[in-house]
Amino acid sequence: MILSQLWRRRSRALGLAAGILVAATSFTLLTSTVTTSQARTTGLVENTSRSAYDILVRPPGTGTAVERDRGLVEANFLSGIFGGITLAQYERIKNLAGVETAAPVANVGYLMVQSTVPVDVSAFRDSGAPAQLLRLTPTLKAGLGTYPVADQYVYLTRNPIVTYQEWNEADNTWPDLQHEIAGDDTYAVCWFYNEDKRGDTFDRLGERLPQPLFQWNRTPKTAFTPDARSHMTCVPGDGKATAQVPVAFPVLLSAIDPVAENDLVGLGSAVTSGRMLTAGDKPFWGPDAFDLNPVESERQHDWQIPVMLSSRALTAGTMKATVERLDVGDPGGLAAKLSSPQAHDFVNALKGTDIGRATADLGAGFRTIAGAGDLEVPVYWTVGPVGYEDSGDGLVARTLPAQPDGLWKTNWDDDLVPYVPEENQGTQYRDVTAHASTTCMNSQSCEREDAGRGATPVLNIVGRYDTDDLRGFSALSQVPLETYRSPQVTGADQASRDALGDRPLRPDRNLGGYLSPPPTLLTTLDSVSVLTHSRRKPTAQEKAPVSAIRIRVAGVTGVDTASRARVNAVAGQIRAAYPKLQVDVTVGSSPAPQTVALPQNVKVTEYWVAKGVALSILRAVDTKSAVLFGLVLVVCALFLAQAALASVRARRTEIGTLRCVGWSASEILRLILGELALIGLAAGTLGALLAYGLGALLGLPTSAAKAALVLPVALLLATAAGALPAWRATRVQPLDAVTPPVTGTRRTATVRTVVGLALNNLLRTPGRTVLGAAGLALGVAAFTVLLSLTLAFRGEVAGSLLGNAVVAQARTSDYLSVALSLLLGAAGAVDVLVLSQRERAADLAVLSASGWSKRELGRLALYEGAGLALLGGLTGAVAGFGTVLAVGQGLWHGRLLTMASAALLATLAGVALVCGVLSLCIRALHRMAPAHLLARD
Repeated sequence: MILSQLWRRRSRALGLAAGILVAATSFTLLTSTVTTSQARTTGLVENTSRSAYDILVRPPGTGTAVERDRGLVEANFLSGIFGGITLAQYERIKNLAGVETAAPVANVGYLMVQSTVPVDVSAFRDSGAPAQLLRLTPTLKAGLGTYPVADQYVYLTRNPIVTYQEWNEADNTWPDLQHEIAGDDTYAVCWFYNEDKRGDTFDRLGERLPQPLFQWNRTPKTAFTPDARSHMTCVPGDGKATAQVPVAFPVLLSAIDPVAENDLVGLGSAVTSGRMLTAGDKPFWGPDAFDLNPVESERQHDWQIPVMLSSRALTAGTMKATVERLDVGDPGGLAAKLSSPQAHDFVNALKGTDIGRATADLGAGFRTIAGAGDLEVPVYWTVGPVGYEDSGDGLVARTLPAQPDGLWKTNWDDDLVPYVPEENQGTQYRDVTAHASTTCMNSQSCEREDAGRGATPVLNIVGRYDTDDLRGFSALSQVPLETYRSPQVTGADQASRDALGDRPLRPDRNLGGYLSPPPTLLTTLDSVSVLTHSRRKPTAQEKAPVSAIRIRVAGVTGVDTASRARVNAVAGQIRAAYPKLQVDVTVGSSPAPQTVALPQNVKVTEYWVAKGVALSILRAVDTKSAVLFGLVLVVCALFLAQAALASVRARRTEIGTLRCVGWSASEILRLILGELALIGLAAGTLGALLAYGLGALLGLPTSAAKAALVLPVALLLATAAGALPAWRATRVQPLDAVTPPVTGTRRTATVRTVVGLALNNLLRTPGRTVLGAAGLALGVAAFTVLLSLTLAFRGEVAGSLLGNAVVAQARTSDYLSVALSLLLGAAGAVDVLVLSQRERAADLAVLSASGWSKRELGRLALYEGAGLALLGGLTGAVAGFGTVLAVGQGLWHGRLLTMASAALLATLAGVALVCGVLSLCIRALHRMAPAHLLARD
């Protein structure tokens, strides 16, 4: 009976089988795609979630309000922290159960290191002149500012210039004193301009000048007085001519535990010369390596501190100079004029001719730093954090007043620090505090006025290291490694990028600047007390020197449940032991771009760190995948239920006849379900083969077992979808089933257009119209909901590098879900329309016999389809919006226009699909002769 029924109504059976085939195969492939996307996303998250450290511990009160409110860690967080955690706290945290590595950073402060920047002026040498003088007028471009630099001079002579290396008491010559040899005469050509601008012949002790051990210039009014910063370079011979421009570099001195630091980031592998710091490196009291006195017992002694120095400058700047050739008169008499007490005034008064431009990179000056004599610490500076305001459109960095005048004084007769970087006159974002040492010449007991700190220490470089050689970590899960790298800051819009010269914004030498350079000098924790010790009352920095502790937890492999439990256990122990410390769990974090507004209408993008990104992604992926499975399954089931219901409605007379001849309700139920099950079995078998082939074609991880899932899915969908229509069929009374349905009319209206007739047909059978619109409404509603979920998913996990990578991977399955829901919804609407056309075949035949053309009949059917599709699409859009709004603002806030546009597009797509498929079906119906249809009726 079942087979005969299927064969007799094979077109309807084939159509239903095709629907089951499409639904089951599409659902199985879609779930495979979603599962694969979920697995890939999870794998991406777990493979990149391990960063340099899992927990960050900072002093109390160091986290900003923006960090707390947004769950972030500031990219430049370390630069404003100078102590706050005691060594005892660090030792206890290091020994907690579960701690694999605890690496402390104790920021001491910034100190100024003197050097020179070489500027090549060989191209400006006059080959015919025995001697000449060049003036350079430089400007410095650093960060967002341009700063004038004091005039620099280059003396070029064909004669040799001798630089004495040792002190000759008989000749009163000193190391580093330059003498030009011209025949039998010698001239100290650079002394009077550089070291004795006043032109003194004898010092206050009656000794004859020049002697380069001391400077005899007047004390400048400020650290930025241009004349005190002008310098002359004396170059002999005919070779390369280079001006040496004196500069100072602020370098941040920080103390570390060498063993822990090497375990954390592999610092030992980054050493380029010398050696790595060791646990045995400690400060000691000893003679200065650069002391001039050859007698050991009388040499100056100081505290000696071992340090490692970065091989590259972590501040950026470019110097551009206008070059002038000065009119010196007779070149033969130039050496005598430069070695006279009037040299300073003579040089400054000279006129010149512009002959070109020269450039130099400030980083070249940093690379020449080599000796311990360059690294005394008479004063160091600490800086505060940058303050931010949340404008709603991003962050705004707060600015501060200019630096105070007394910031650059030492404790040696109120001398000024030489060559303070010009950038310190720029915009200030941080409070800067000076910490001068007490001058204790050759003694540990200081007799001079106490400046708050102990004796001036000397730093001995034991090695150099290159930050680019450090162990790499995934860019998707990086946490701030400020001990070695500057934050990545770029222009946020085109105007800002133009202002930055299409380059990243890097730290400059402004201690109060927006970006502070990371530590450039590293020493051991044992050396901190020598640097911060106070001879009176211990300071806060001395009592609690550690600025941050970075912790790796043992047994952590990613963000799996066991790893999270281990990290949370260690974080809980720290919070329990020291409730006031700020403890941030950074495992599973990821850089998150933040827009920061700076002065001059410049906006920058800075990669802060969003905490817990990986965990949020995994939760969102699981939730979204589950919802996608459920929604697509519901759409597939409703489509099949609609098709089964239409099939039962088409067999209304047949079912009534069977009931009249004695068939029971249960037999009718088994007949219909048996037909559906057989159709589902056949469609499932074919679908399994199709799924296997498509899976291989789409690159999905397929297997015979996965493809075979189409068979039970098809069988389940067919029987589940047909259960309700089959049950309804058993409820129909026999006489009602065999009696043709008659629709009574209450009121007639004249129809004058094809559109009006189409609308009248839709309104004449509202139940059927609603049934046809329901399928498409479900598709459009599913589209709106799925799009909202996708946007919400992206809104939850995007905004960080890891989140953006996940969003890029998650798109395919989302779009397949949307396409499938629309396709099935449109197919259901077409099925109902075709059934309606078949039931009204006699009516259409009458219209055709009375003169209606096939084109007019086709337009009538298309208008009905368009009206039905619009009704279903608009209803689905409203229903989808209502569902999303009911879920919560987290899904739609700020995205209403996008979702409205998408819902409208889905409605138009549904109309196009319905009309396109319906046009094919209408052609098949119109091939039947009207006489044949009327005779059948």
